Amino acid sequence: MNVKEFDFELPKELIAQDPLEDRAASRLLLLDRKTGGRRHERFSHIVEELHSGDCLVINNTKVIPARLFGLREETGAAVEVLLLKRQEKDIWEVLTRPGKKTHPGTVLVFGGGLLKATVMDVLEGGNRLLRFAYEGIFEELLDRLGQMPLPPYITHELKDKNRYQTVYAKYEGSAAAPTAGLHFTRELLDEIRARGVHVAEVTLHVGLGTFRPVKVDVVEEHHMHSEFYRIEPEQAALINRAKQAGGRVVAVGTTSCRTLESASDESGILHPGSGDTEIFIYPGYRFKMVDALITNFHLPQSTLIMLVSALAGRENVMAAYEEAVKERYRFFSFGDAMFVV
Repeated sequence: MNVKEFDFELPKELIAQDPLEDRAASRLLLLDRKTGGRRHERFSHIVEELHSGDCLVINNTKVIPARLFGLREETGAAVEVLLLKRQEKDIWEVLTRPGKKTHPGTVLVFGGGLLKATVMDVLEGGNRLLRFAYEGIFEELLDRLGQMPLPPYITHELKDKNRYQTVYAKYEGSAAAPTAGLHFTRELLDEIRARGVHVAEVTLHVGLGTFRPVKVDVVEEHHMHSEFYRIEPEQAALINRAKQAGGRVVAVGTTSCRTLESASDESGILHPGSGDTEIFIYPGYRFKMVDALITNFHLPQSTLIMLVSALAGRENVMAAYEEAVKERYRFFSFGDAMFVV
């Protein structure tokens, strides 16, 4: 399968630069994955589309202010660091710019010396391993010195850091937000629960793959990045009960979807636990757990649009995207949503 089969033309002005004041006011395109039928609503209408006995699965990861701007101690030259994955207490896998200038032994300085880091190693793919040194609490320093790691298509800094967090974010560790969840308000979740819909939580810390394009021509040759996930026993039990009782498992976002599919067996049973997943979902994949998906509109030729196409069919998804462009939907992280049923 060629990557270009997932390409589409997107006018730049449709890339949302700021979140709406009301999270639930985004538009919602409903896509019937069996017929290809489409309807247009507001996101708050999602309540009407969920039924008693369904299980809505949300990703409770929390984005850290993972982008640091500093200097190379030896030369004073500027350097940018993006924290990707904590390996040990003070050792992180990171992305650096410029990369070629950060060889092993290089010392980086942030906040006038409040935080320092030494490059320990260059990893496969060019990422660096940094050991941080500081006085005090790392998370407090990061909150003070770091910036939210907004995607490169967002051209200005976010005024309110909380708008790049879901209202249910709990566990720090992501380098990007699980953006489908940004549409939910606490009030909307309360309405959903009041309808008899179960709300379950999983954790997947979003990593480097969010920022990396697919660089191969053939879909099957792409290698997915690794991301850490965790599913607590009581949450797995809740999801399994809903599934076995005939309710739909509705994943909020591709991250929740990948977590559920990573931890489910061929019999459709979800297993609790934690680990790293490199699951790559593209057309031809047989879903074991997920019945429906709430998701944003994704970049052309991305693994995310491939995942949605695996659930809804490539032709259905590309036709929906074409209609979304025609109807002037807002795209990407702060954009509008689609509900695949």
